Amino acid sequence: MNVLVINAGSSSFKYQLIDMDRHHVLCGGLVERIGEVMGRMVHKIAPDSDAEEKITTERPFANHVEGMKAVVAAITDPQKGVIKSKDEVHAIGHRVVMGGEAIKESVIIDDRIKELIRDNFHLSPLHNPANLAGIEVAEELFPGVPNVGVFDTEFHQTMPEAAYLYPLPYSVYTEYRVRRYGFHGTSHRYVTRKTAEFLGKSVNEVNLITCHLGNGCSMAAVKNGKCVDTTMGTTPLDGLMMGTRCGSIDPAIVPFLVEKMGKSAGEVDMLMNKESGLKGICGLNDMRDIHAACEKGDARAALALDMFVYRIKKYIGAYMAVLGRLDAVVFTAGIGENDDIVRARVCDGLDHLGIALDLDANAVRSSTPRSISKPGTAVPVLIVPTNEELEIALTTARLTEGK
Repeated sequence: MNVLVINAGSSSFKYQLIDMDRHHVLCGGLVERIGEVMGRMVHKIAPDSDAEEKITTERPFANHVEGMKAVVAAITDPQKGVIKSKDEVHAIGHRVVMGGEAIKESVIIDDRIKELIRDNFHLSPLHNPANLAGIEVAEELFPGVPNVGVFDTEFHQTMPEAAYLYPLPYSVYTEYRVRRYGFHGTSHRYVTRKTAEFLGKSVNEVNLITCHLGNGCSMAAVKNGKCVDTTMGTTPLDGLMMGTRCGSIDPAIVPFLVEKMGKSAGEVDMLMNKESGLKGICGLNDMRDIHAACEKGDARAALALDMFVYRIKKYIGAYMAVLGRLDAVVFTAGIGENDDIVRARVCDGLDHLGIALDLDANAVRSSTPRSISKPGTAVPVLIVPTNEELEIALTTARLTEGK
């Protein structure tokens, strides 16, 4: 069975074609600058393998349909294609950012689900319209092939009211559905399952703190395999300090900046999303560049790193209080999997909580789940690589098998 995974944005989309019999990525890539004068498509055959071949094409893509047609042509190309025809795409899985309260699990997409995605445009105006466009393009180009929606928010729908409600007038929730939804749920779910496997436990008996640290960052408190709290909120802006997002700040700062800077609320929102976080403090948002700047004595880069680490450490303490028993702290995503400095800084000084790293193990790079904690410590610290595309494909295959 071959599953095509699509992650559609407003002017770009990522894709992977996965052979589910072997969990093997046949090809994948990115179509970007859709609707601009000149677009770009990067197509990789057998990505992240010794046989990887990259083909880059620059040409205009008037819309998502034209971009997807280019993908179909690439995957079925007589010389370089990985399948003979698009009939060998058996199901399509879509990343959808906002499912709201109505969608609590991954679903086969029909007209009702598309309407629910539309109903949540106001909660995710940048992502949901693009996600829906990707679904409609797939329906047009692959008639009769089932489409599945896998929602960023669904893993967090098990949070109790006390965790997901904001202390605003209750009518703000009932009228506008303003509450904590959380994001990166597909990653947190995948990592939770893989961690349970690594620990030799059933998913429904593990208590974890999962740390998805990349350019976007979020953490989740997982109790008996279910999310009971997470750092992101109504939007992905809340919680941890990130590459360009500020994370949690005093909400009164927003009207203050509107007045003092003469900016609109939308402009301040853009400032908090695109010009803040690590970038706002030191001008850099790639952690590798920040480490290099720190080595050269850049005080702002050192401050940005201190702030980034401090907030992660603070949430570990908070989530330990929420969970009680803790089976593991888990690092994942780009920074979480690859940055030994950040991991060491986060765990430093947490010995009293039963958390301590084996610095030699922490320095080893590997693509497999592993422990990096000192032997004999109460709380294992793990690195568990995430794979959101595979999680979407696995879910899609499970829901469409036999259809």
